[in-house]
Amino acid sequence: MIKRLHVLFIFCLLAGYLSAQHSETDLPRYLSEWEKTQPITPGQESELGFTAPPSVPVRTMAEWEELQALVITWRSQPAILTEIVRAARAECRVIVSCNDQATVSLAQSTLTGAGVDISSNVTFLVVPNNSIWVRDYGPNCVYANSVDSLYFVDWKYNRLTRPKDDTLPSSIAEHLGVPLFTTTLAPDDLINTGGNFMSDGMGTAFASELILSENEPGNEYNVTAKTESDINNILFDYMGINRYIKMEKLPYDGIHHIDMHMKLLDEETVLVGQYPEGVADGPQIEANIQYVLSNFQSSFGTPYKVIRIPMPPDGGQYPNSGGDYRTYANAVFVNKTVLVPFYQQQYDTTAQRIWEEALPGYNIVGINCNSIIPSLGAIHCITKEIGVDDPLRIVHKPVEYVFVGPNDPWKCPIVADVQHRSGIAQVVVKYRRETEPVWQTLPLNPVNNTDSVRFWKGEIPNQPAYYGKMFYYIEAFANNGKSLARPLPGPDGPWDFPVILDVSATDEAPEARLLDIYPNPARAITLIPVSTDSKTKGSIHIYNTLGQQLATIFNGEFPAGQSNYFVDAARFAPGAYFVQLQTNGRSVLKKLLIR
Repeated sequence: MIKRLHVLFIFCLLAGYLSAQHSETDLPRYLSEWEKTQPITPGQESELGFTAPPSVPVRTMAEWEELQALVITWRSQPAILTEIVRAARAECRVIVSCNDQATVSLAQSTLTGAGVDISSNVTFLVVPNNSIWVRDYGPNCVYANSVDSLYFVDWKYNRLTRPKDDTLPSSIAEHLGVPLFTTTLAPDDLINTGGNFMSDGMGTAFASELILSENEPGNEYNVTAKTESDINNILFDYMGINRYIKMEKLPYDGIHHIDMHMKLLDEETVLVGQYPEGVADGPQIEANIQYVLSNFQSSFGTPYKVIRIPMPPDGGQYPNSGGDYRTYANAVFVNKTVLVPFYQQQYDTTAQRIWEEALPGYNIVGINCNSIIPSLGAIHCITKEIGVDDPLRIVHKPVEYVFVGPNDPWKCPIVADVQHRSGIAQVVVKYRRETEPVWQTLPLNPVNNTDSVRFWKGEIPNQPAYYGKMFYYIEAFANNGKSLARPLPGPDGPWDFPVILDVSATDEAPEARLLDIYPNPARAITLIPVSTDSKTKGSIHIYNTLGQQLATIFNGEFPAGQSNYFVDAARFAPGAYFVQLQTNGRSVLKKLLIR
């Protein structure tokens, strides 16, 4: 009998241990069934740090800004974490949060066994934690006075059964010596998660309406009830957010975090996941994006640019029919590298191409996420970026296009907002024609001569008789010797704009002629006639009024004489467009109206 009791006792201990291991190691991003049975006791969260907002204006960092570190939590998913460390350590320091020294040893042996060099740029910290989802509970980076001291902001975490997770921001703050501001005490006690927050670095942020429901009267987190205005005020006080755009929650995304289907690529470009028409969250995603496009402009005062990327199926199934919530939008910037979740080669190749076209010059690294996506998260969800201590900030609205007559000189104005806490010594524009390999240097001039100068301007000079693409990037030098380019990859990933010949300004006919488009205005099939004196290679493209190329109608050899090409105008939203004919380095353009 005693022996049986002993065996039963050991069995119970083992079962309890395995249950705890399962709950602690494999917690999904959503609230697990196990957690729903656990009691919640008050006072589990860390209340270290300042509980009042910063006394100076602050600016929330954009994710594409320069990083000093990337934080991960080592629990489950060692294969994915290994590939994150492998790629990220080449760009910045990787801080690996481990629950205990045994986990440190396990992480180190796993990484070295996979051939990852951990002798530099990898730091292991013993930090209590419950789950891998550091995006949701990690610190949020803001800068005092835009580019001065780095601060951390820690919201109340919406997983009350994971109290260890909620202490990580204070541990990272102490390790890096960064002041921590927390929204833990009324009336500023705010429930929020990092996966449901994106900032453009200029005071605009996006979220789903989860931020409203989790802080409404009668909320399950026992935080002070807040109106939308109350929430906006807290985000302004602690994070400098002066415009907080909120969208409807999605029916099939159980956690309602926007990082599962969208990603800000820069101040005016949004990457958006796209389902087949009428499938899963596709209709609500599209409604949300149209709401944003109809009611808001970018911080530059321009319409947002939208890049669509497929939400790939899982064995032919989507979330509405039992498939996993596969997404390519759940990616993270790590300086000049972007880590993107991958699933299946036939879909991954398309995603790779879209990311590379959207961010030329960046190193796009795909990491297989089939093992983690059933828990409703991927790369972005299990990483948290830490901005540099001394940011050199360059803000510039890229040139869309230059429209010029054949004999007219042209100049392209360049204006940049450049800041560093030590002041700016010099700002230059590097530019070149698409047809020339050598970069030219254009020094920009300060708009005024005060010590606090921020704006620098200049003009890319006339390029006589050149009608084609121009490439350029901006490089800034701070007084303390620091330098930085924007875009971050510099010459490997510059901005570009077309110099377009306005054929309406002259009777001279180029070698290839773009004849009158018919019908114009158009509603359906539309004729684009081209006439050439002799056969020649070239292309026909459709652009919108922002200079974005929307479609290629033809790319190849035009025969001598007149040839006809067609476009279905019904493919495009009503509005004004440009049809561009490009041959032998020359471009001609005609307007197309679509009704």
